[in-house]
Amino acid sequence: MSSPTYPPKPRPGDRVAVVSPSRGLSGLFPHVHELGLRRLREEFGLEPVEYPTTRVMGADPRDRARDLTAAFADPTITAVLATVGGDDLITVTPHLDDEVLRANPKPYFGYSDNTNVLNHLYRLGIVAYHGGSVLVHLGRPGKPHPLTFDSLRAALFTSGWYDLAPAPEWGDKPNPWDEPETLAFEPEMLPGDGWRWQGPSRVVQGRTWGGCLEILHWLMATDRVPSAAELAGSVLVFETSNELPGAQEVFRILRNMGERGLLAGFPAVVVGRAKAWDFDRPHTVEERRAWADDQREAVTRALAEYAPDAVVVFDVDLGHTDPQLIIPYGGEIRVDAVERRISVRY
Repeated sequence: MSSPTYPPKPRPGDRVAVVSPSRGLSGLFPHVHELGLRRLREEFGLEPVEYPTTRVMGADPRDRARDLTAAFADPTITAVLATVGGDDLITVTPHLDDEVLRANPKPYFGYSDNTNVLNHLYRLGIVAYHGGSVLVHLGRPGKPHPLTFDSLRAALFTSGWYDLAPAPEWGDKPNPWDEPETLAFEPEMLPGDGWRWQGPSRVVQGRTWGGCLEILHWLMATDRVPSAAELAGSVLVFETSNELPGAQEVFRILRNMGERGLLAGFPAVVVGRAKAWDFDRPHTVEERRAWADDQREAVTRALAEYAPDAVVVFDVDLGHTDPQLIIPYGGEIRVDAVERRISVRY
């Protein structure tokens, strides 16, 4: 597989697609959706264009694929943003028109279940962007998080190198969308304690691949991931979802990746901060810290077996926690364990 190429970037004033290839939660929570659209217009100067299934829950996978293909086909659309994640995008990607996507590459932004689309575009040779959500990030209660918006702005409009930064504060306890009044104040945040580094002191530069760990497991089960040879030399970037997989499940998924021969080819691994709170599991702060400790131990145990020489960075804000840094998917990343810096090329 040849190296993926970066699609052209939008400019302020452009039209961008807003799609729901995973779940149509925008229809259930229009107040959050509209806030996200307003910020897309006011903060970024972009004009959002919705598609027939954008606000439809339970839309047929073929209809969602048709909307996503149409967004790429439209010459007036310069980027594509997913509203949110879900759990069945794996049934949508087989219906995409790959010829249209290849002929009209555009920056695609999404995370969580959108790992299905990111991986699909990677295999078509198109760099995409892990992160950004109309509901979660553009529609953040209170006000936008500056780290998220700075990163998203750079990823949308620029093509150079961008230094990621540890968050001075972070959170994983969102405000409930079914209580519109909570949009008025910011979610609970905790003090940041920086990134955690393991492994040799060296600099690794390569292309990224990965995404939501649970979705990667599904993709392996359906044999839709690149081969170990194709991924050799890449940097694995992954995070875990709001379903809060336990440490043992995380270990087993990584062990399966190791048995497939994937882990040995990654000279560096960047791990997103573990989300450890959800509405059906309202953990205390102490329980959340213990949850994250257990997950780090599980990752360390798996990498010690299958990628013992990899540079590893934990607690990077790139997944289901707040703020969220945008990571180019298939694009370049530099993991500098000497200076303890991470840079990405947007």
